[in-house]
Amino acid sequence: MIRSILVTLLGMCLLFGAPVTSAAADAMLADIQRTYDTMQRFSGDFVQELQHLESGAVERREGVLVFEKPLRIRWETKAPFTELLLATDNDVWDYLPDEEVAYRYGLDVVKDSSSILKVVTGQSRLDTDFDVEREADRDGLAVYRLYPKNPTTQLVEAVLLFEPSTKLLRQADIVDFYGNTNRITFTRLTPDAKIAAGAFRFTPPDGISVEDRRGQPMEQH
Repeated sequence: MIRSILVTLLGMCLLFGAPVTSAAADAMLADIQRTYDTMQRFSGDFVQELQHLESGAVERREGVLVFEKPLRIRWETKAPFTELLLATDNDVWDYLPDEEVAYRYGLDVVKDSSSILKVVTGQSRLDTDFDVEREADRDGLAVYRLYPKNPTTQLVEAVLLFEPSTKLLRQADIVDFYGNTNRITFTRLTPDAKIAAGAFRFTPPDGISVEDRRGQPMEQH
């Protein structure tokens, strides 16, 4: 099963960290930018759908995302299988309870400016990193199509849908080089939510295998 959690998150993180200019000088998008500039943390429930172009197969997952600036992330898939991706102040963990293994990575895997965990939590510059197009509203949501100026294998195009009244992201479609689509739909998103103590700490449970991959790129399983 392909796991592209980190790849998706890295793109969504960068989106909201800079002033909006030129092609993005849309009033709605400027308001969205300000909303995320002032938001220090959020939590949300999500549905993730991975659609594979070649086979047509769709993988569906449900889970919870917690984010805190500058780049703390807790992405926990609860169904149909459990997986925990945790970006702490010191490292990144990918814990797979069913496989009894935890992978440990360096922070470099979430700080690459060309990766996608910088378009879900809000830290890329729209005015320099993307060409942005406003499209017709969809089901009452404001729609923006993004083309990265330096495309990567994981991100060649993104479509973001925002709720006009709250200026919050409700859906993100991330398209990779192979035409596969990774869709994240937030069924709940709470700005500046109270975050439990220890939410961004991880201690490997007894009896599991720990693979130290610091200095290596994040793999897609």
